[in-house]
Amino acid sequence: MDVCTEIQQRLKELGLEQRELAAAAEVTESYISQLLTGKKAPPAANRTDIYEKMNTFLKLPKGRLTALVEAQRREEWKKKLADPPAPLYREVRELVIRKCRIVRQKQVREIFEKQAFGELERLVTQKLLDVTKRVARNELENERWMRSVATLRNQSYEEARTIIMEFLDTDVFSISVDHCNAFLAPMIECWDIDLMTFGMEVSLNRLLSPVQEVSFQFVEREVGGLTEAEPGFEEFLGLADLRGDATEEELEYLHNLRFKGRRPTALYYYRELQNLRDPLHFRGSSELWIRKRRDAEGAEKHKQLDSRRKAIRRWTKNKEHTPSGND
Repeated sequence: MDVCTEIQQRLKELGLEQRELAAAAEVTESYISQLLTGKKAPPAANRTDIYEKMNTFLKLPKGRLTALVEAQRREEWKKKLADPPAPLYREVRELVIRKCRIVRQKQVREIFEKQAFGELERLVTQKLLDVTKRVARNELENERWMRSVATLRNQSYEEARTIIMEFLDTDVFSISVDHCNAFLAPMIECWDIDLMTFGMEVSLNRLLSPVQEVSFQFVEREVGGLTEAEPGFEEFLGLADLRGDATEEELEYLHNLRFKGRRPTALYYYRELQNLRDPLHFRGSSELWIRKRRDAEGAEKHKQLDSRRKAIRRWTKNKEHTPSGND
């Protein structure tokens, strides 16, 4: 049984209407109608909170709708992967190229146009989608912000939530011109890529995102040293504001941390990095490599601070020995 059939049967059993389900899920009645009639594909369970809300409202066993959606989407992906990928809309490709740094645009365009929806075009478009979705997902969880956005767009709260949920469910194979105009165009300031390492840097609109710079690095490792990275560590790597100027040794240490039954966040890795750099947390010199910095700014600052302290002491001593003008 697919998820839409399950929902329709449950509504009938409970004597409920679609508008009541829409209110419980905090989306529009039109969205629910299109979902149940198959005009819209069910969104991925990990990209929305709609199934939890509907599950509770329909009094179904916990996780019932989520399980049905995941099974349904797995079958759809099998069919989708059997077919060759369709090229991006011309407007989507043009937007992606236009957002690229000017010095790289010509080279990127030549690569994109050499092969319809080739590997580089898919990689770049997917990463831009990932970054934009992260911002949109955070917005979806902020009710106060969402209501402000809905007011600015002359939409209801439910309409604003619906639009963002639809965007969160898109992927590189289904991104539309509307998605680009509504999300990628305003959120992405520019992007750049190193065509040797495929490392990417993305700059975001300061007015729409709390994070301004995001980077993606693809590091080659020996086969014997391959270990799966924690999701929180990968997010930490992508947030330039948190990662800062972490050295290769520091990143290697953070990458190798392992946890049982718990999943650390990007903020955890940032705090762990600060702990590594705090000299009070280590004894002896055997751990000095872990606190090595890329430049000598730290040493220079200590010299300046020491010089200022000595100057203050000299000034204080001179002040004590200088007779007052009133004596």
